[in-house]
Amino acid sequence: MKITFLGGTETVTGSKFLLETVSTRVLIDCGLFQGYKWLRERNWQAPPVDIDTLDGIMLTHAHLDHSGYIPVMYQRGYRRPVYTHHATKALCEILLEDSGHIQEEDAKFFNRHKLGKHAHPEPLYDKATAKASLSLFRSVEFGEVVTIGDIHFHLQPAGHILGAASIIAESGGKVVGFSGDVGRQDDILMRPPEPLPRLDMLLLESTYGNRRHDQENPAERLAHIVNRVAASGGVLLIPAFAVGRAQALQHALTGLMDSGKIPRLPIFLDSPMAINVSDIYCHYIDQHRLQTEQCMRMCENVAYTRSVDESKALAGKAFPHIIIAGSGMATGGRILHHFKRLLSNARTTVLFSGYQAGGTRGAKMLEGAESVKIHGQWIPLRARVEMIPALSGHADYVELTQWLGASDLSPSTPIKLIHGDPEALEGLRNHLRAHTDFSVDVASYRSIVTV
Repeated sequence: MKITFLGGTETVTGSKFLLETVSTRVLIDCGLFQGYKWLRERNWQAPPVDIDTLDGIMLTHAHLDHSGYIPVMYQRGYRRPVYTHHATKALCEILLEDSGHIQEEDAKFFNRHKLGKHAHPEPLYDKATAKASLSLFRSVEFGEVVTIGDIHFHLQPAGHILGAASIIAESGGKVVGFSGDVGRQDDILMRPPEPLPRLDMLLLESTYGNRRHDQENPAERLAHIVNRVAASGGVLLIPAFAVGRAQALQHALTGLMDSGKIPRLPIFLDSPMAINVSDIYCHYIDQHRLQTEQCMRMCENVAYTRSVDESKALAGKAFPHIIIAGSGMATGGRILHHFKRLLSNARTTVLFSGYQAGGTRGAKMLEGAESVKIHGQWIPLRARVEMIPALSGHADYVELTQWLGASDLSPSTPIKLIHGDPEALEGLRNHLRAHTDFSVDVASYRSIVTV
């Protein structure tokens, strides 16, 4: 088998790996590049794979940096199947349409206000195209064998978010593993990732390859932040990924209120997508740690603002409250409108709860930016900016090493590191070389390896 690295290399986003045999070509993941403009510009280039010769797509999970390029492929003529776990399919039905909608709305906004360098900004794809691309999806259970040409695939649970999987591919007596995004042993919502079988090569994510998660209890840290906001009479803005982090925050805040550790502040989930995703988490009750009663309680304690008018009405709230809104890296979504009116207020606190890719607003705010550009306007950043990395859905470098140690891998298994910024890739490479016998290298963009 031959693997060509078409994304998710030397950066976290844009996951795409072309797996080939003499007779079969399958794309593992089909994600958008996010973050730096020079990366995002790759989304507008011609597809990096010949669509006419592609036999199928296997998808690890629903996050847009793994799935968000599928509508582009559909727009360019791709009509073969997309295989993924049934929960991932359900989430993609929400995420992809929302992605198309946001891109349409952003293009309209830039057209209306004459922003940007293009005379007539166009979306990468629209909502209708995203919806049409969902017809390609085929549901797969964990452990079910999918055969595409002469390659046999199966999915195994990877934690991280609902439906997330590692993909195991076998052909000609060789076995390759694609880790996908690997979850944590003690995640608030998800069960631990399943150990890997024996492999001839592993492509391993490295998002937190040079960092350890804070060992402080995330609920205690969250309580401290909420109590400070309540005492100051301010507003807590939480940019949250609609899948996984929004639900974890709902659950954590509900638990803190029920235990009396924080006051019962109003909580607004200002994201139609996250609202729908919360319903999916409650439907797939067998796929995560929460019981039915916990799911119901999590939703009861939160006010859902579905419409634009309901979202705008939050501007009239003078008392302390909490707003959870997309997007998680503050690259788009309703959180930007709350930022525009509240970032210049010193009583506002912004809380990030997941990885912030380089070049995103979230990353810049955490780096200490004095102002933030939103819809062509520079907004002074006087708000307090906080981060709770322990709420992340990614395993850190110690947890990844423990996962590898629990797997049935040969000590000499070659590992190609993917999905990491340069510092994270180098950090994990050095750590694994120092503490294991694995043959570890960092994959480079458009490089090719043979297994």
